[in-house]
Parts: sequence; structure tokens; C-alpha cells
Amino acid sequence: MPEKAFSVCIKDSVFIDPACGSGNFLTETYLSLRRLENEAIKTALGDAIMFADTSSLSTVKVSIGQFYGIEINDFAVTVAKTALWIAESQMLHETEKIINKSLDFLPLKSYANIIERNALRVDWEDVVPKDKLSYIMGNPPFVGARLMSDAQKADVFYIFDGVKSNGNLDYVSCWYKKAADLMKGTYIRTALVSTNSITQGEQVAILWKTLFKQGVHIDFAHRTFRWDSEASIKAHVHCVIVGFSVAPNTAPKHLYDKDGDKVVKNINGYLVEADDIIINSRTKPICKVPPIGMGNQPIEDGNYLFTENEMKDFIRIEPKAEKYFKKWLGSQEFINGYYRYCLWLGDCSPKELLGLPECMKRVENVRQFRLSSKRSSTLKLADKPTRFQTENMPDSTYILIPKVSSERRKYVPIGFLTPDTLCSDLVFIIPNATLYHFGILTSIVHMAWMRAVAGRLKSDYRYSKDIVYNNFPWCEPTPEQKAKIEKTAQAILDARAKYPDSSFADMYGDNMYLYGDLVSAHNANDKAVMQAYGFKPDMPESEIVAELMKMYQRLTEI
Repeated sequence: MPEKAFSVCIKDSVFIDPACGSGNFLTETYLSLRRLENEAIKTALGDAIMFADTSSLSTVKVSIGQFYGIEINDFAVTVAKTALWIAESQMLHETEKIINKSLDFLPLKSYANIIERNALRVDWEDVVPKDKLSYIMGNPPFVGARLMSDAQKADVFYIFDGVKSNGNLDYVSCWYKKAADLMKGTYIRTALVSTNSITQGEQVAILWKTLFKQGVHIDFAHRTFRWDSEASIKAHVHCVIVGFSVAPNTAPKHLYDKDGDKVVKNINGYLVEADDIIINSRTKPICKVPPIGMGNQPIEDGNYLFTENEMKDFIRIEPKAEKYFKKWLGSQEFINGYYRYCLWLGDCSPKELLGLPECMKRVENVRQFRLSSKRSSTLKLADKPTRFQTENMPDSTYILIPKVSSERRKYVPIGFLTPDTLCSDLVFIIPNATLYHFGILTSIVHMAWMRAVAGRLKSDYRYSKDIVYNNFPWCEPTPEQKAKIEKTAQAILDARAKYPDSSFADMYGDNMYLYGDLVSAHNANDKAVMQAYGFKPDMPESEIVAELMKMYQRLTEI
């Protein structure tokens, strides 16, 4: 490569990491460019390198002066500057070996442009003018919306002033917005490493809807991957890498995941190959299916909830209370295969209740607990101490979906229950649901949708009625297709029943392959549902989601 052409490519490129920490991104970028420069120098010298007159060779073009950083921690700033100086010295020595000539390094002449400031409160153009800047990169802080300090929350409100529901955004979102603001009217490109939460759930509608309105488009992205900590106490986060800009980009867009690189036409905020579709919160289903709601929320300070042994002890003291106990399930109980029990006195007449002194003690405890609350709704509820704040007790079979489930599962365990069991507010329930609904919801089609649009609790799936269920596009099966799905759905229930000593955590965990007939039942159900949607049987999840988003788009246009 001619030296002149090479210098045009990289010597004028300017980089900033606005959350640079100890300077890893800046240092590695500098080292990579200098290695590339050294390769260019080798090429320019050719095979006659040992005999060349290197006195005519121009000085090194790539400089640490092209690299800028912003960091709030003073010690990290010092480390970042030092790291760049060390990298510069290291690469100059490498160049000396190539050209067989000494290059001056000391005293330090290059300045490492790292400043100590809060990147969200400083104008980045005060650090480097945007008409000079080429690339923004970095790994901003991973702090969830519910875990921020007061100062960090104030930063979010400042950056997203006027944006609805901005309090639900993670801290890293601020760097996306600041970068988008700076890039306006330029050819600057940005790439950031982030927690995958900004591409899931309600955050997509808040963050990416805002950025798309500013003309931002995603140029490339790496879908969710696990980034393990090197600390002695192992920890890991689930990350994405998003490259974006506002400048016209006719180059192919690249979408990366564990299976490699795929060239696509467009990448949306969910990091799916589809139009820039936003799944907005919806209070009712987009299709004609049974409504979903959460389970019961007692607000009773534990007075009405019992373990099995606690219930038996209570009944020994007050046998007449036995008929008022019902099985009770939340996410943990349902997935791990055990029950708690609820003392439901809402249907007990006052006369009968007065004849149950132990029950009356519980009722009075609940009344006093509610009276001590500062919330007006709870205070009002003290007038009805035998009732729950939220009551959802179907009188027929219903579907149960845990609110939270492990991200390691291919299928979120979904139940098909009878009305003798009550559920807590840690699950969603769908009254009047049928085998057909169960078959669709437990299929890979619905699971793919859930994985794409649901939020996360840490790394676990956090199912949402307003985002996941109410926006899910249902197919329109023929009578034959519907009957087939009902049959495969029943086969899943039958396969589960063969393992009464195994919990859903067992059956749907890492060793699911041991439950061969359950796996076969799910595979058959997946195939039946895919056929009803008109999808190819070997269609990967990313393509399933893309097709579902097209269906969603058509439904919202009606």
C-alpha cells in the first residue's frame, strides 16, 4: 500500500471514548492502527528492507493525539493516559525494528487527550469538535433503571428531558442519546457495548423510538452474548454491540450472533432483521384471544399464606377452617414443583367467621397491618380485611405463565390449571383458555417472540402481558390445523404427567434431553404451530421473529 494512500485512510481519523475508564478501548484501537501502519511500512520497503535507505521514510503518522476520552474517575484518567503512552512507546520500538532506525520518544511529546469529567454533563465538543471527530466508541456503565444512584437518575432525566417514561431507561442509554445528538449533520459513526436490556422490553419503545426520530439507523450489531468477568468472584452480564449513525449508509448491514455474520437490509431496535418497528405497551390483546391478567395480590403481611406443615398445624387447632384453604402458586412454587396454601376467607359469612377464633386472629392482624400503611389504597382495603387487593380467581381451567423464568430454558414452563388452585401476583393467568391457546403459547413461535421483545430480570426472561402477550400476532389456522395443535398440546400435558416426581425446573432445565417423550411432544407441537403460521419447519428464531414483526405491523395498520 502506498504510504500516501495509507495516511489518508487513518492519520486523520479521530476517536473518542466518552466512558473510557482505564483506556482499554482507546489503547487497543491505537495498537491495532499502529500494527496496520507498521505492515504498510513493511510493504513500502519491500524485499529490500535490509538495504533500504530509510532516511527518506516519513515519520509515523498514527498518533495518540488522535484519541480522546472522558472519564469521571480521576485514578482511571491517570491510568488511561499512562496506558496510551506505554502503547506509543511499544509501537515505536516495533517500527524501529522495521526501518532499522531509532525514533525519538522521550521526552513525552504526544499528549493523551483524556479529561476527568462526567460525560453526561459536559459538551463533548468541548473535548473534540465534531467536525474533527470520526468515531465514538466505548463501554458505558452497566447500571439498571432500578439500581441507579440519585445522581445517575438525575443524569437520565437531564439527557432524556421530556421523553415519556424516561425513568425506565438504563444508565447506558444516555450515551446513545448524547452520541446521536452529537452526530447530527455529520458522518461520525458510533459503536457501543451495552447490556442487552436496551434492545428488549419497554426500553426499546423509549430509547430507539427517540433515536429513530433523530434519523439514527443501526449499521451493524452483535446480538446478545455473555460477557464473563475476570474477577475472582465470577459474574457475567448479557451484552450487545450496536454500531449506529445518522449519515447515509449504502454499505451492507451486518448482524452478528453466535452463528456468525448475516448481511441484512435493516436492523431494528430489537436487533432483528426487520423494519424499524416498535412494540408499544398495549392493555388489550391485538388479536381475538382471551385477556390475560396477573394473579392475586393479598396485601396481608403473610397472615393468609402457609406452608403445608403450617396449614396442617392450623387445621389441627381449628378443623372447621380446612375447607377455606386453597393451593397457592407463584413463579417459584410452580416451577420448582411445590405448593403453598392460602386461607381464603373472602367467601366466609360473618356469622361463620365469628365461630372461627383462629381465623379471626388472622383477619384482625391483616386489618391492623393495612391500617398502619401510608398508602391510601391499602388504608381503604382495611375495611375489607378478608378480601385481597387484587382478586383473580377463574371458575374454569386457565393458563399460568410465570413472570420470571431462567434464560437458559428453551421453553418457559406454562401451566394448564383448574380453579381449585389460586395464583399469586408473581404469575400471569389467562382464564377461559383452551388447549389450542396452550399449544400456541408453549410453542417455539411464541418463545421466539418472547425472547425478542420481553424485558429481563438480570438475565432471566421477564414475561410481560402488555408487551409480550397483548402484542403477540396469532395465526388464523384452518379447523384441521387447530385440531392438530390441540392434539399436540395435550401430548405435552400427557408427557409431563409421566414424571410426577420431576418439577418443571427439572423437565425444562439443562437436562431436558433426558425427558425424551416430552422433547418429542414439544417438537411435534412446534411443527404443528409452524405449519399453522405458514413458516418453514427449519426456520431459525431470528427469521420467525422477523415474520411475526411483519404480522404485527400489518395488524397495527388495520
